[in-house]
Amino acid sequence: MSSRLVGVGVGPGDPELVTVKGVNALRAADVVVVPVMDTGERGRAEATVLHYVPAEKVVRVVFALNERTDRARREAAWDAAGQRVAELLAAHGSVAFATIGDPNVYSTFTYLAQTIAELVPGVSVETVPGITAMQDLAARSGAVLTEGTEPLTLVPVTAGSAVLKEALAGPGTVVAYKFGRQADEVAEALRETGRLGDAVWGSALGLPEESVRSAAELDGTPLPYLSTLIAPPRRDGGRGGKL
Repeated sequence: MSSRLVGVGVGPGDPELVTVKGVNALRAADVVVVPVMDTGERGRAEATVLHYVPAEKVVRVVFALNERTDRARREAAWDAAGQRVAELLAAHGSVAFATIGDPNVYSTFTYLAQTIAELVPGVSVETVPGITAMQDLAARSGAVLTEGTEPLTLVPVTAGSAVLKEALAGPGTVVAYKFGRQADEVAEALRETGRLGDAVWGSALGLPEESVRSAAELDGTPLPYLSTLIAPPRRDGGRGGKL
């Protein structure tokens, strides 16, 4: 039988936001891999997984999760992680990889799956979708992501503030991920495009240190790296005005 690698989205941090299918996939796997940084602290994916599977089933694998400048170090980390997961597949056959949010949205699983496809011929790679931070923030803040014909644009601010400004100049809702270290630039972009008043941001959603606030409170203080922003467009047409 061929080995099986399943990327499981475990949501943004709140254990109650893991889907039933996700929990079943975690429990059905022989081992569950969780990504950790080389500093070793427990990440959100691991903390969430431990609500549903015993610790002895969890294997921590180091990834250079936030490495963007040293390509050689990043590539070496991906190779080492891929090799470790390939060894687990050879020994166990069925491996789940837990990732925060969704495995097909800015996820480390994408790079792992590409690596494993080369290392393990015939491997079956699947994904189980997860609830994203923008969905959770919309629910916790009351922000409506889209109405009628509005587009929705998702921007990682690690790509730079210019990409965000271009999106904010458009007609629909803009969601910004990973903007915490550039909070001052994000606030300025919101002001320039007239979107500051209705925008909201959140971090550590579903966790004890959760923060959900109006973007008008952004004062340039750096925020947690995984902060999320929702900037809705103006909706002046009343109910159904965007149909």
